[in-house]
Amino acid sequence: MEYTDKVCEYFRNPKNMGRIENPDGVGTVGNKVCGDVMKIYIKVNDDIIEDIKFETFGCGAAIATSSVVTELAKGKKIEEALKISNKEVVDFLGGLPPIKKHCSLLAEDGLKAAINDYRDKQKNSAPSPIKSEDKQL
Repeated sequence: MEYTDKVCEYFRNPKNMGRIENPDGVGTVGNKVCGDVMKIYIKVNDDIIEDIKFETFGCGAAIATSSVVTELAKGKKIEEALKISNKEVVDFLGGLPPIKKHCSLLAEDGLKAAINDYRDKQKNSAPSPIKSEDKQL
């Protein structure tokens, strides 16, 4: 199996690796067949992903795709980040062997899971509407 120079570079020197303390969203995804597990953390400010990090346990392609998806998403508005596709990740890396393309899907799914977690937390932290019986007259 042959990897592009870019895949090897991102595997050897991943960007945004680590954990964010008190993240606004966390996405955890995995592939039971190969055993890869990705965890993506995001910090959001004004609807913009201002920080993003990952922890990945898996092969070189899994680490490289995790790193790339964080680079593509950092600084983007939530809606823009949701449009990042596995094809975009693969293209950025100059390709992946067919047997490793599932890693790019995990990276896309991990980002979307982190964003969905962030959105769920936003919904749950919204103040409850005031009922008429709660108002003081």
